[in-house]
Amino acid sequence: MSNQPSPSTGFEKLRRIESSRLFQSVVIGIIILSALTIGAKTYELPPLVEGSLIVMDNAITVFFLLEILFRFAACPNKKRFLMDGWNLFDTLVVLGSLIPLNNSDAVLLGRLLRVFRVLRLISVVPELRFLINSLLKAIPRMGYIAVLMFIIFYIYAAMGSMFFAKVDQDLWGDVAIAMLTLFRVATFEDWTDVMYATMEQYPLSWIYYLTFIFLTAFVFLNMMIGAILEVMSEEQNAKQAQEAHDERGEIARQLQAVQEQLKELTKQVSGKSSGEH
Repeated sequence: MSNQPSPSTGFEKLRRIESSRLFQSVVIGIIILSALTIGAKTYELPPLVEGSLIVMDNAITVFFLLEILFRFAACPNKKRFLMDGWNLFDTLVVLGSLIPLNNSDAVLLGRLLRVFRVLRLISVVPELRFLINSLLKAIPRMGYIAVLMFIIFYIYAAMGSMFFAKVDQDLWGDVAIAMLTLFRVATFEDWTDVMYATMEQYPLSWIYYLTFIFLTAFVFLNMMIGAILEVMSEEQNAKQAQEAHDERGEIARQLQAVQEQLKELTKQVSGKSSGEH
């Protein structure tokens, strides 16, 4: 009988290393170090420090390349690895970081991709991946809320342009400018100055502002938050259901292995009994 380890056993060992807390902590630490290196380069530094940062940046790039190759080797299904959005993002960022910065034509692209390496922190930490995935899945629902917000903005901007253009042409001259003014009001950026200016000619114009703020800052904002929370709840339930399904599958495999062992023992006992007779 051959004592060589099976490929599945090798994959299991690599996957255990990849999913280990130590490996994940080292990757997170290197990503944080990469972020600090990028931030340090924005300052005026002595030549010795700049040279050290360049060496460190190259070492980090080599580490990320080895790390992505290790993860690729640990995945038994290579096609599934590349079809995963987060793995594809990591691969593109790592490969893009290999662009040499001494190439003047690609120096900007290389620097941008090195900045994007900080985003790899999202793909490494499962909790951050869960938040981003939930946010992306909530975008279609948030889109309808955004359309409704645009309609309200447009209606209020048209009303403001009709009534308040004489008060301040720079703020209410046309619908487009009025929408920018309303965005300023919605973000509470000195909105009382805008309101008091119109109240000098239209004392009841405060109703216009308060109703607009109530709709945009309270109603629609809470609707946005509600849509995100609903998707997060659905994702959490789906994740728990998948974990329960995986646990049931693992228990079923263990039971099947125990049954096979019992059958093998039964055969061995029957064989010994037959030999004795």
